[in-house]
Amino acid sequence: MREILRILDETYPDAKCALDHQSPWELLVATILSAQCTDKRVNMVTPGLFRKYPTVKDFAAVSQEELAEDIRSTGFFNNKAKSVTGAAKTILKEFHGKVPRTMEELLRVPGAARKTANVVLGTAYGVASGVVVDTHVQRIAQRLGLTKNTDPKKIEQDLMKALPKEKWIPFPHQIILHGRSLCVARKPKCAECPLDAICNAKDKTKH
Repeated sequence: MREILRILDETYPDAKCALDHQSPWELLVATILSAQCTDKRVNMVTPGLFRKYPTVKDFAAVSQEELAEDIRSTGFFNNKAKSVTGAAKTILKEFHGKVPRTMEELLRVPGAARKTANVVLGTAYGVASGVVVDTHVQRIAQRLGLTKNTDPKKIEQDLMKALPKEKWIPFPHQIILHGRSLCVARKPKCAECPLDAICNAKDKTKH
């Protein structure tokens, strides 16, 4: 693990959240929209969205149907619109319009399961409450032998045990960059990978 972290720090020293945002609320919305959608697409949609609805109150007031049209290009737009308007109403009613800073409270917000809560807490507040497990983290943690599990919650538990706590926030950002550039789902670029020597994945590509 120490060697993996050393290589990741060397290779991706400036890794950070790929979702553009100006506040914890904007990050929460962007993270909800990013489900089953690329961060690039979300970053194309959110500037106009936050101009149209600058505050949590604006999102709470808009109809689900109208918001769904605004976010149509991110896919699953009806469910996402329901989550975002529900999140806005809950945050106004229960948390005085501020995105909460604890895992327990965030999990009460519609659309904020553990992955989303971890993104918001880690990136917006610097709170290491867990490890973000997206598809890249899931795939690469398995390839590097850091987990044998397939369930994201169990993978997160394995990573929390394996990683020093100060790495809980940066590690997923580094892994996500690695997953986009080299350790891709099909035909990973093992010949170019700095982790190649310590990786025993079954689907490694021949040099």
